[in-house]
Amino acid sequence: EIALVTGVQTCALPICNAEQHSLQVLHETYPPGADTGPELLVHEGEEAGVVISGEIEVTVDDAVAVLAPGDGYLFDSRLPHRFRNIGDVQCIVVSACTPPSF
Repeated sequence: EIALVTGVQTCALPICNAEQHSLQVLHETYPPGADTGPELLVHEGEEAGVVISGEIEVTVDDAVAVLAPGDGYLFDSRLPHRFRNIGDVQCIVVSACTPPSF
């Protein structure tokens, strides 16, 4: 579990043992108000995901998009990025990243 600056928590559960693979798949839960924080994240690799339920605001570099169920994303994780649930219901995302970082 990752504690957030806002006091709201998000949970990113690995679907498999990432230590044995170069790709990590996550089942992510973002409660209403969840935010990865005011400082944008930056790390090596790539990230992709699909929204299963709810909505999530994804910021990558200077681009901001609100994604709904069925929408997806793919980006170079070296670009500054952030995830925020700006809705009033929980958001579920299934994502993948390489190399594993959780």
